[in-house]
Amino acid sequence: MRGLACVLMFQTHCYDAWLGGNARKTNFLKGSQLLGTLPAPLFLFLAGVSFALVTDKLIRKRLTPAEITRAMGRRGAEIFAFGLLFRLQEFLIAWGWAPWSDLLRVDVLNIIGLSMMLMALTCGLTLTICGRRRDSQKDMPLSSSYQGMLEKPAPEGRPSLAQRFSAGKGGKNDSSPGGTTELSSSVVRRCGSVLVAAALAAAALIALLTPPLYTTWRPAWLPWPLESYINGCHNLGAPQPWLFPLFPWAAFAFAGLATGFILFSDQARAHTAKTLALFAAAGAAAILAARQLDHSSFHLYSTYDYWHTSPNFLMMRIGLLLVIVFLSYAWCHWGLGTRGFSPLIQLGQTSLLVYWVHIEFVYGRFALLPKRAQSIPTASRGLLEIFLFMLILSLLRTRIDWKRIEWKKINWKKISRRVQPV
Repeated sequence: MRGLACVLMFQTHCYDAWLGGNARKTNFLKGSQLLGTLPAPLFLFLAGVSFALVTDKLIRKRLTPAEITRAMGRRGAEIFAFGLLFRLQEFLIAWGWAPWSDLLRVDVLNIIGLSMMLMALTCGLTLTICGRRRDSQKDMPLSSSYQGMLEKPAPEGRPSLAQRFSAGKGGKNDSSPGGTTELSSSVVRRCGSVLVAAALAAAALIALLTPPLYTTWRPAWLPWPLESYINGCHNLGAPQPWLFPLFPWAAFAFAGLATGFILFSDQARAHTAKTLALFAAAGAAAILAARQLDHSSFHLYSTYDYWHTSPNFLMMRIGLLLVIVFLSYAWCHWGLGTRGFSPLIQLGQTSLLVYWVHIEFVYGRFALLPKRAQSIPTASRGLLEIFLFMLILSLLRTRIDWKRIEWKKINWKKISRRVQPV
């Protein structure tokens, strides 16, 4: 799915940067921009899915909620730092004509990093509450009927229910094949549904708060660099649709978090295809519901902006993402994705790298084509070149073990003499 997001991102940026004249007034560009509404949600959604995968592994390793929060929050801070570094690089390359405020522009990497930090806090708090409830239930006195079940003698050669119960609470059998591992799995199952509910609640809360934070509740009292992370106003005095603030974009990450916790549960792992088919069905239902709500006369807010702040469009995009999840699985397991080399899978392995580099060859000083001056065929040729260049870059990144190359032993003078023209 990351590879698909990369390709959709390439076509959106290339046609937006290079098409000029009458080509900018065609339905072709409108269709390209419509597809361009998917890459950012895909990246954020997949960040949530990956976050769930790593968190699930940490839970199964029996790390404490505080340790999980620190580990995942640190990773989010690293991505956020990459976003700031990317903005600095863009500013230095465009030195002389880019305004200084570009340093503080809210971009996708910034919001992925912040969303991961928020997800770390949400998961840590949820796991702490879930753990306290479990501990309190352990300390509750047993009812007389349940106590009778525990004391009921078991068949000869088998442990009683009381013995199995005490072993599961930290008795001497914890180190046996059914001890610590089963207890860890029990924690995952018990807290997993709570984590899913918390992630869905966070996504819904972000979606519902987005419209007022852009209009009637707009925090104009904040300095614009901080307000921009809430509604993307930048320094232009009004929210901008081309930025990526926490509202509504972080909702996609939390939707991915909920999806990931469901997908990596024990039951879903045993029935992956069935689970993803149910995701696709739920996504189709969400698409139909969003369309119905959009065409109805009922609106929760006085200002209705379907394409930028409406919860209906957010529901529509999440529904599309769930359908894409199933189609991607089908492509990789039953389609051409299983046959030989897959460019999409390859690009997905280095999505951050190709995102970082391709921007310079599309919008930057090293653009392959003059901006806003190309026809559709010429821009399409440039898109193909970008795709091939990024694919080669991805292969160089993953197929060569750069750490094993002994750079100091390379005779650079001899190599330079060989490549000199005659």
